[in-house]
This record gives sequence, structure tokens and C-alpha cells, in this order.
Amino acid sequence: MSAIASDIYSSLGLAPAGTNSSSGSGDALGQADFLRLMTEQLKHQDPLNPMENSAFLGQMAQFSTVQGIETLNTQVRNFSAALGSDQILRGAALVGHDVLVPSAKLSLGAEGEPTGAVAAPDAGSVQFTVTDANGRTVREFSVPASKAGEVAFAWDGNDHTGQRLPAGSYGISAKFTANDGSTRSLDTYVRGKVDSVTVGSDGLFLDLPGLGTVPLEYVLRVS
Repeated sequence: MSAIASDIYSSLGLAPAGTNSSSGSGDALGQADFLRLMTEQLKHQDPLNPMENSAFLGQMAQFSTVQGIETLNTQVRNFSAALGSDQILRGAALVGHDVLVPSAKLSLGAEGEPTGAVAAPDAGSVQFTVTDANGRTVREFSVPASKAGEVAFAWDGNDHTGQRLPAGSYGISAKFTANDGSTRSLDTYVRGKVDSVTVGSDGLFLDLPGLGTVPLEYVLRVS
């Protein structure tokens, strides 16, 4: 029982009943219970010392507060359930689609080429470095940046000798070189296919083969 409901019982001069209330909600004070208790209190009050209007209005205000809190709790629970269902539907709609997410890894398949993008701060060139599971550099290539903005890249899956590398997960990093010679590292964004979706207590997570699991809010683009 809440502290507010307990205060109402005390103000009525009654102890909480051990059995269910007439409303069938256990020890919670329902509207019918409140009205019955209020009627009994008025019937058995001391004629020489009747209840003051302020006390009566105070009890009514307490009851309204209890009812308001219960209604709010019910609405919040319903809203939470609706959000959970909406997340599941949103996640199911992404399965099988490609998404662009921040990642320092590339997933190389038996065929095809991993793709992604970086955000160039100015005109210049971007050098990409691909590494294997041991951190050894297996390929380097450059992509020109004509202006500030998104620069797409694609790795053909070959090493520096032109041989196709085994399928698996590879590291990717990018370094931008401006026309004035200054350099800086850039974050890489990789495209991956959504294999499945996991609904966790802290949100929706996308499972991307070879890239791992990423939160839905990390997705920059869906295609």
C-alpha cells in the first residue's frame, strides 16, 4: 500500500483491512472503498466535535491524488508496451537491408567488395589502410576528395599483390591529406547487411555479420 493510501486510512480512523477490498484490487483503496469509508466516518463522527470542512476536503484531495497517480502509472505502462512493440516492428523492417554505421572493421565475403565512406574536412585525398586479424597491413589505396563532404570508398578484397584475400573480418583506417600537406585521421563508416535485430532493455540493436552489433541510433543511412 502506498504512503498516501495509508495516510487516508489513518485520517479516517481505520486500520487497513487484511482481506481484499470490494473493488477486488487487494489492499489498494478504490473509489467504492473510499466512498463507503467516508460515509461510515460521517455516520459515526462525534456530534459534539464534527469533522471540519477543511479535513473533509483534505481527504477528498488525497483520494484524487491517489487516483491520479494510479491512472498515470497505467498510462505509462501502456505507453512503454506500445514503444516496445514499435521497436520490434522497426527492427523487423530493417532485416535484409544495408545500413551505414561507424566501424573500424570491414567484412569481406567470398565475393564482392566492402564499401563505406568518410567525411573529408576539405579538398585533398584520403588514404585507406586495410589490416588483417593480426594488425598486419594487407592493402593501402587512396581516394581523392574534391571538396569537403562525404567520400565513398570500396575495397576490392585483394592484397597489394592483387590476390584475393580469404573471407573474414579486416580492420580499416583512414588518413586525410589536405592540399596544403596537413594530415588528420578520419572516422570510417562501413556498409553492412542487417542479419537480425535484438531488442534490449536499453534499446534496439542491429546484428551485422562480420561487424558485430550496433545500436539503432548509430545508423547513418539505410538502403
